[in-house]
Amino acid sequence: MIATKTALLQVQEVGMTYSTGKKSFTAVRSITMSIYEGDFVCLVGPSGCGKSTLLRIITGLQKSSEGNVLYRNVQLKGVNPQSTIVFQTFALFPWLTVKQNVELALKARGISPEEGSKRAESLLDRVGLDGFETAYPRELSGGMRQKVGFARAMAVEPELLCLDEPFSALDVLSAESLRTELMELWQSGTLPIKAVLMVTHNIEEAVLLANRIIVMEKDPGRIEAELRNPLPYPRVPKSADFNAMVDRVYGTLAGTTQPEHVELGTAPGLPGRTRGLPEININGLIHMIENIDEIPNKRADIYDLASQMHIDSEEAIALTEAAELLGFAVISQGDIALTTAGQTFIESEPAKRKEIFASRIERIPVFTWLLEQIDLSDAGLEWEDVVEELAQDFPAEEAEHQLDIMVTWGRFGDILLYDDGDGLIMRPKDAKKE
Repeated sequence: MIATKTALLQVQEVGMTYSTGKKSFTAVRSITMSIYEGDFVCLVGPSGCGKSTLLRIITGLQKSSEGNVLYRNVQLKGVNPQSTIVFQTFALFPWLTVKQNVELALKARGISPEEGSKRAESLLDRVGLDGFETAYPRELSGGMRQKVGFARAMAVEPELLCLDEPFSALDVLSAESLRTELMELWQSGTLPIKAVLMVTHNIEEAVLLANRIIVMEKDPGRIEAELRNPLPYPRVPKSADFNAMVDRVYGTLAGTTQPEHVELGTAPGLPGRTRGLPEININGLIHMIENIDEIPNKRADIYDLASQMHIDSEEAIALTEAAELLGFAVISQGDIALTTAGQTFIESEPAKRKEIFASRIERIPVFTWLLEQIDLSDAGLEWEDVVEELAQDFPAEEAEHQLDIMVTWGRFGDILLYDDGDGLIMRPKDAKKE
């Protein structure tokens, strides 16, 4: 399909702010974008950048705090009847058959049982489920259940099909098969839809499917760049042109290392942004740094590095972000290069690595704040009390998540102790400052 200039959707300066008590949190800010007939657009970005929030606003499942959403030049009020959404979870009714699950969506739109039955059978045939009409969800593989989800979404003949990481819950082979089938249906024009908007954390998936890739950044969620994908369909993964496009997206998403005061943020309670920590496996971070250290110039292309380590783009970006935050590496133009601190860290003995890691996290303002609070206490800090304090700078669920990451990092560096029994966060006795 070739995109025309007919705008189906226009998002104008959309923002979403949540308020919890005295504190407000901005999920997305000043989002402006358009979707045209014939578009297959992918939203990519780190966890927490508001991709799913934006998708819910676009489909009318959630009202934005500010800005407007126009569909065919008419302001959206309530759920958009011309759009539908497929989530990563299958969300099928287990007591209904495959066909009945699809028919239910049609019944909700007022379609007669006779017409609903015909349309459901036709759609199930088109997504490759002919012969499974009377099966129950429990009898199907994950890929087949997601096909039912696609059939149910397309049953109402939407103009705009929205997909929220629809392949992420599937195994590799099922995901690859379903992506291929989706593209064949999209390319053939047999789908009743005019455009597709998909959220994904998988950069290779975005390059494989999309004609436009919108890169988002977090804190707050915003559009960092919009990249046109000129590769002709069908696309050949791992080809030179494909790899070049993937590398371009990686480079845009990874960004460029900023001055330290910008990268590290501020401490809770102070003006400015309290920097959230990426969730990583510390052994994975060490493995990544070891791989870079083996390269003569200590510099690696992030996409090549992810392929070499057999990790997906989301994990690769989180690891590079952690290395950057710890001062072990700098990022520029899609490459990651070790700093002197990074080289010293990886070339040290395990015990020395812990000391270096501790010294690097102690310079991060949110860690400095936590350690100071512990040092001021007599017997350590209650977990819930710290979460409550962090909730002044993060949404409640994210505040607990951030504390969990801090404790994990602090334990590795031997500067934090946590007793799950009494819920106390403490410092080792020999680490407490007088």
